[in-house]
This record gives sequence, C-alpha cells and structure tokens, in this order.
Amino acid sequence: MSLLAGFLLFIATVAGMEAFAYGAHRWIMHGPGWFLHKSHHEPRTGNWELNDLYAAIFAVPSFVLLLGGVQLDWWPGFAWIGAGIAAYGAIYFGFHDIIVHKRLPHRYVARSRYMKRIVQAHRLHHAVQGKHGTVSFGFLWAPRADRLKQQLKLTRVKTKAD
Repeated sequence: MSLLAGFLLFIATVAGMEAFAYGAHRWIMHGPGWFLHKSHHEPRTGNWELNDLYAAIFAVPSFVLLLGGVQLDWWPGFAWIGAGIAAYGAIYFGFHDIIVHKRLPHRYVARSRYMKRIVQAHRLHHAVQGKHGTVSFGFLWAPRADRLKQQLKLTRVKTKAD
C-alpha cells in the first residue's frame, strides 16, 4: 500500500469516526449504555468515572487493527484504519476531557470561532439532566449554538406537554 493511500485511509477513518461517535453517543450511550455514560452527566468525585470505560472499549478495535495490519500480515490498510481510530481517540481526549471538562489543569481559553462553537455545543449537551432531551452528540463538528438552544427549547416544551 502506498504512503498516500494509507494516509488518505487514515484521514477518512478520523472523519468517519466522528459519524460513528455521533451514533454511539446518541443511540448507545444515551440508550442502553446509559448505565456507563450516566456518570459523565453527574458531578465527578475523583479522577475517574464509569463512562471512562468507553475509551477502553473503543480502543480494542484500534489495537486489533493495528496489530493485524503491522504484525499479523493482514491487509496493511488495517494498520492505517487502526491508527485513525487511535488518532480520533487522542483528539477526543484532548478536546473533550482536557479542554472542555478540564480533567487536567490548563490555562487554555477557546478563542477561535470553531473552538468556541465546539465547547459551547458540549456545554449545551450537558444543560439537560438525564439521558433524554439532550442536543449535540458529535464532537469535532457541532451545530451552531442558536440552533441547539432552539432544539433545547422545543424539547422542554414537548416534555412539559407529555
């Protein structure tokens, strides 16, 4: 496999992981996997939360693909895909756990329009108590804050009517 093809596969995997993360967050973590994810929507006591197990769960395919593509003579593209999954995980950790939730001390302040939008979208995601009625399930891409606030308002009206 050429370096260019591998790099393109890597980039496509990182982009595809955003779609996967959106679906997993919306329909698994806020669905049957809520028993783990719930800890992320509650005040954290200590350094860890049960939701952190998702990082280990999602690391398994990355590890297997990297191992298969590099050591086990599987298709070499699997290594690039595994690396893309790992890269998305590292980006997610940096944005989500460090910048947004400040799980490690830092002085970074979001100044770019993009970073402000991502941080605000995630904060709006946490504006709702519980697993229903939340907005913005992706992480590297987020709708504009005014749209998210409108969705939250509609959800609250609908919930009160039920």
